[in-house]
Amino acid sequence: MRFQTPLVPGTLIRRYKRFLADVALADGQDVTAHCANPGSMTGLAEPGMQVWLEPNDDPKKKLKYGWRLVDHGNGHFTGVDTAVPNRMLRQALETGAIPGLEDFDTLRAEVPYGENSRIDFLIKTEGQSDLYIEVKSVTLSRTAGLAEFPDSVTKRGTKHLQELANMVAQGHRAMMLYLVQRTDCDRMTLAQDIDPAYASAWRAATEAGVETLVLDCQITPEAVQMGKLLRMSF
Repeated sequence: MRFQTPLVPGTLIRRYKRFLADVALADGQDVTAHCANPGSMTGLAEPGMQVWLEPNDDPKKKLKYGWRLVDHGNGHFTGVDTAVPNRMLRQALETGAIPGLEDFDTLRAEVPYGENSRIDFLIKTEGQSDLYIEVKSVTLSRTAGLAEFPDSVTKRGTKHLQELANMVAQGHRAMMLYLVQRTDCDRMTLAQDIDPAYASAWRAATEAGVETLVLDCQITPEAVQMGKLLRMSF
């Protein structure tokens, strides 16, 4: 998935009110960017960090920049926009780029299910059980090479796991797909110290038959592309 407009580099001044970030651009201009990430962004929002913004000229948008990447300065990047995974994964599904999910008849996004929930992707194949896929963006890393989820307490995420388990109980397939939006991690685990209820819900969902798939991605200031399968580590 290529970014719609070329990204511009800058230096983070501060992130505040969760969805706002002040950034100093290379040309000396200070701008406010939209931060499409409701999480804590631990280790990713420190003043002075190098970031990449996507400019826009959409008259309907109040802010003319969106924060897309953190540049770690060592050839590695982290994607901070939680909307990117679904856009990129849809392209990957449609082109058969995700192992084990290459062939299906129909693909739908944001389908209502469960109790006032929406599934990220619903895959249907004639003669097979429907597949419900919930996607989570993973950006936390407190140990070198190890990605963790979640980065803050997520009651919504716990509910999603319970909803997926209910789909399995009804005879469908269900999958939790974690997309690691970091290029410096080769494995993933659950941040049980941050949200023990989520970790417990994941174990219960797994025992109920919910599948887990962990993928990473290749990130540059030009594009985000599907990467490889990662292992879940405990």
